[in-house]
Order: sequence, then structure tokens, then C-alpha cells
Amino acid sequence: MSYPHKATSTFNVTSWSENLVTDIDGTGTTAGDAYYPDRGVTRADVTYAYTGEIEGTGTVAYLISYKSDAAPVLAFERFEGSIAGHEGTCLFRHVGTQDKGSVSVRLEAVPGMGTGGLETLRGEADVAINGHSEDGYPLTLSFDVS
Repeated sequence: MSYPHKATSTFNVTSWSENLVTDIDGTGTTAGDAYYPDRGVTRADVTYAYTGEIEGTGTVAYLISYKSDAAPVLAFERFEGSIAGHEGTCLFRHVGTQDKGSVSVRLEAVPGMGTGGLETLRGEADVAINGHSEDGYPLTLSFDVS
């Protein structure tokens, strides 16, 4: 879909907590306190900080699947802050895939789930992440608030 406005931002992970939901084969990898199954599902509770034309905080609940190739990722994110000067809250749905080194996700604003200046937000963004970055990750949201 085409939207008349764009807002660019950088987001950084400020917290990440991931826990096992199901382990299909009973094999996986432990890193720190987290266990990542070779095949299975985890839930990650994540907080993002956004800076730029999108300014605020996102609180995300991910369901992340693991397998040897591209595996589905699903999430809902509650965003609180401003998008191109429109202040309020909104809900984004994340749908995508991930493998050991990359993530590809489409974010879509969920209609009817906004407040304040984001009450009527419609929009979407494609995010592609290849590896870890200390400098954050770029995001461009195409949107409308009319």
C-alpha cells in the first residue's frame, strides 16, 4: 500500500529477555541464561528505544521459531512516543523470518489500536537486520494519520 508520509528513525535494543516455549528435539545451544533450541519456539520480551522522526519506546512480545533455515517470527509492539510530531501510542504487528545471522520483518500499524495523535495511524515498514550493530538499526515508516 502507498502512504503519503515517511518518518525515519534508528532503534536500539535496550532490553531482551528470551525464554523457551517448546523444544522439538531436545537439542540446542545455551548462551548466558538463554537456551535456543535447534528446532522450537521461544518468547522474547524486548524493549526498543527509537530516535529520529520516530521518537519513543517500543515494548515487544516476540514468538520466535528456530530451525535450520528461515524460520517465522511474530510479534506485537506497543509504541509510545511521537511519529513525525504526532504524539500518542499505537500497536505494530511484526511478521517475518529469521535465521542465525539475519532478521527480515514487516511492521504494520494495527488499525483501531492507537491513542492521541496516533489514534488513526495506518502504516508499514520493512526492516532487514544482518548481524549485531552497536549503532542501532534503521527504520523508515510509510504512514498516514488522516
